[in-house]
Amino acid sequence: MILVTGGAGFIGGNFVLDWLGNPSAEGVVNLDKLTYAGNLTTLQSLSSDTRHVFAHGDISNYELVLSLLKKHSIRAVVNFAAESHVDRSIHGPGDFIQTNVVGTFNLLEAVRAYWSDLPESEKKSFRFLHVSTDEVYGSLSPADPAFSETNPYEPNSPYSASKAASDHLVRAWHHTYGLPVLTTNCSNNYGPYHFPEKLIPLVILNALAGKPLPIYGDGQQIRDWLYVKDHCSAIRRVLEAGKLGETYNVGSWNEKPNLDVVHTICSILDSLRPKADGTSYASQITYVKDRPGHDRRYAIDATKLERELGWKPAETFETGIRKTVQWYLDNQGWTNGVLSGSYRDWVQKQYSNPTDQ
Repeated sequence: MILVTGGAGFIGGNFVLDWLGNPSAEGVVNLDKLTYAGNLTTLQSLSSDTRHVFAHGDISNYELVLSLLKKHSIRAVVNFAAESHVDRSIHGPGDFIQTNVVGTFNLLEAVRAYWSDLPESEKKSFRFLHVSTDEVYGSLSPADPAFSETNPYEPNSPYSASKAASDHLVRAWHHTYGLPVLTTNCSNNYGPYHFPEKLIPLVILNALAGKPLPIYGDGQQIRDWLYVKDHCSAIRRVLEAGKLGETYNVGSWNEKPNLDVVHTICSILDSLRPKADGTSYASQITYVKDRPGHDRRYAIDATKLERELGWKPAETFETGIRKTVQWYLDNQGWTNGVLSGSYRDWVQKQYSNPTDQ
């Protein structure tokens, strides 16, 4: 079996669903702490699939991780477990240090202990794949080339700093102990099962509810948007054929300013679910005070992944965003289930400072 950490979250959940969508795939041990962003209803379709074993727990729990590795004869670990929301890291950085730094350290130590005792043939085939972010590279100016794997790390938020630290730990465990690691650094993901505090699901759900569509600052922050199922296929490919110790950037060449993304969503909703009064959802756009240290532009150069492993994204932004909007229209039961009181309190706290733009 393989061990997937954070497999009840957005990207991890999609990865588990896609992996087990292959009838001949190995089983998955899914370790998740079930924080606010973990949602077992994402995995409801696997309730009768004996290949899916869920374990409620924390990657910081060395003994738990080691016991799972031994009990299920794990041959690969895919580490999605992370605190990942920049805004939350600004308000409460301690959780990010605990999970992304201390948690990754304990996970690596448990994996190292397990791997060290494997027979030589199994040691050679074992893999530890660490999933990271483009935000570790910092911010780009409009004329800068996209981030490549050789860009220096220049994280600007508590979130990205904690992920950068975890990347460095993974690299060090490879070079010091020989642990067979792989690292992927992805651009902004979007798609089904995305927790609705992130831009795209927040805009879709607020639009449908007749609420303001909050835009930070001038809305010209540029991101490279990666459809989550494309990201999952890239991870499978790196796990299968990636060179040990290497980093692979995962992106889809879809740079878009946030404001353009919001207008695109509004246009799709205008077509698929027109408002009763005939107005556009774009009339709900509201500008709010920008967050501290907001990076202006991210962009990923995924040439290495294409050149060395033959991976390309299947979706354009236009096809992926339409699928995403349609998914949220078709799955409002899932979204209603995650819109708890604590989430509503968070949104109120984060987006309560409108500007007059």
